[in-house]
Amino acid sequence: MAARSIGSLTIAFGLVSIPAKMFSATEASKAISFNMLHKDCGSRLKQQYLCLKEEIPVAREDIVKGYEFAKDQYVMFTPEELKALEEAGTQTAEITEFVPIESIDPVYFDKAYYLAPDKGGAKPYALLTRALRESGRCAVGRYAARGKQYIVMLRPIEGGLVMQQLLYAAEVRSISDIEIPPTEVKDAELKLAQQLIDQQASDTFDPTVYTDEVRARVEAAVQKKVEGQEITMAEAPETGGAQVIDLMEALRASLNNKTTAPAKASAPEAPAREARKPAKRAVQAMQAEPAARKQARK
Repeated sequence: MAARSIGSLTIAFGLVSIPAKMFSATEASKAISFNMLHKDCGSRLKQQYLCLKEEIPVAREDIVKGYEFAKDQYVMFTPEELKALEEAGTQTAEITEFVPIESIDPVYFDKAYYLAPDKGGAKPYALLTRALRESGRCAVGRYAARGKQYIVMLRPIEGGLVMQQLLYAAEVRSISDIEIPPTEVKDAELKLAQQLIDQQASDTFDPTVYTDEVRARVEAAVQKKVEGQEITMAEAPETGGAQVIDLMEALRASLNNKTTAPAKASAPEAPAREARKPAKRAVQAMQAEPAARKQARK
């Protein structure tokens, strides 16, 4: 099934304008959601806004937005005032500079969109894509939509361009805010760590190797509930202080452990099919998990 465009924009590249179409690069969250129910009768619950002063429910039409500028002091804004403050959507990604791709820390990455050429934009789109790829640089600029202004990065990938929204500097914390004590690393420890990296190294990242095991367990538990069966809860892991380990011994043990790398999936769709099977096998695994952990601790 062909992907559907979620919008259009123009890439302003010097004096060149490239009409393009936008496509979501990611799927909506696959997390399983639960509804809030009344314990006694099982019916759905609804949320209400309560006035803390009068302790009464407030209808939606009587709600306005306010900004707290001091403790318990607010200034109120009407919807019209807030609308006037929004950024006008130009639907143009205006490139302002070209920087080395590796100079942008992935911590700044936000939402991603695939871009495809729109009518009349195939040639300049292909030109920009190839120029970025061969220069090793990405384009950085501004893009306004839905009343907001974004920093965006246009980077080439195999087959086309990705427009990556970037976080503003004020939205990213500095690692210097975290206290990390200086610690000496011995040459022997470093050598073993590098051997471990080489042992588990891959030339490329294959996302199909990793599956959401928690989602599969939840789906199995839901299916068992639907079938009217009881769920045996897995034993909660023990909590306690951090264990002091011998770093060299841990590194050597890791090198000898052949199961630390994720196993290759036999087929990309295998996890989805497993999740749709009857829950019996999943629940048996949940029941066996505590015994396995007890055996491992002995």
